[in-house]
Amino acid sequence: MANIYTLRAFLFGEWSSDVRLDGKTVIITGANTGIGKETTRDLAKRGARIIMACRDIPKAEVTQREIIEDSGNQNIVIRKLDLSDTKSIREFAEIINNEKQLHILINNAGVMMCPYSKTADGFEMQIGVNHLGHFLLTFLLIDLLKKSAPSRIILLSSMAHSWGTIKLDDINSEKSYHSRRVYGQSKLANILCTRSLGRRLKDTGVTVYAVHPGIVRTELKRHMNLGLLFLWKVVRPFTKTTVQGAQTTVYCAVEPSLQSETGGYYSNCGLSSCTRAARDDEMAEKLWELSCQMLGISWD
Repeated sequence: MANIYTLRAFLFGEWSSDVRLDGKTVIITGANTGIGKETTRDLAKRGARIIMACRDIPKAEVTQREIIEDSGNQNIVIRKLDLSDTKSIREFAEIINNEKQLHILINNAGVMMCPYSKTADGFEMQIGVNHLGHFLLTFLLIDLLKKSAPSRIILLSSMAHSWGTIKLDDINSEKSYHSRRVYGQSKLANILCTRSLGRRLKDTGVTVYAVHPGIVRTELKRHMNLGLLFLWKVVRPFTKTTVQGAQTTVYCAVEPSLQSETGGYYSNCGLSSCTRAARDDEMAEKLWELSCQMLGISWD
């Protein structure tokens, strides 16, 4: 039995904690489905005030009712957020900045291997939503996070960061588009952004973590081609449920010992290794500068 438990801990990152979040405010993007939904459920049971940042309001309302009933926590609200539109991001942030405090920002929402398309601002959809949307959101909320310190920022990345490279001269994939590699680029950008942000927020009380949730059974796989769907059927017995997939996010949000750590990449509820490209601080700075330029912001 011990060996079976050890294997499950390795594969699924099983972890538990009784840490409470009473009096804390949490934002979770993409909170109405998949990993985001289970993260919302877990943190609601810990007593946090949850702001569900969602694009699909009717679907979010169904999740909201379910989690209020399950957790007994009435302090769960929904706010409209479309990460593919900077106007929506700015409107959301303007509302949130009227809050008295913000302790945890979980940048969870994302798109995966979708057909080529662009955001409302002309960014390629995967880099636009997965990286630039959350980059702008974090920028707009950073003063509130600093004011509320100690506070935390969690970015959902993936082991798929190894599939991509940062193409500074074609960040919107207009010269060529391969959905899997471009998804990998966006997840690599999440880790590089975490490293840069961790350095910039040193000594502010705001800490940052990138998370690989594991291979999780979510709706994100809906754009997989036939070859990847076949592979999915092979590996499915070793994949995680959404509850298991949420555990590393929850770990990075609540584990007390992480308050002195920042900028790291986590998997299975522990610090993990990432590719050499994901540790390239020179590229991280170039990407940071390009992101600011694309979004028309200045973040010193």
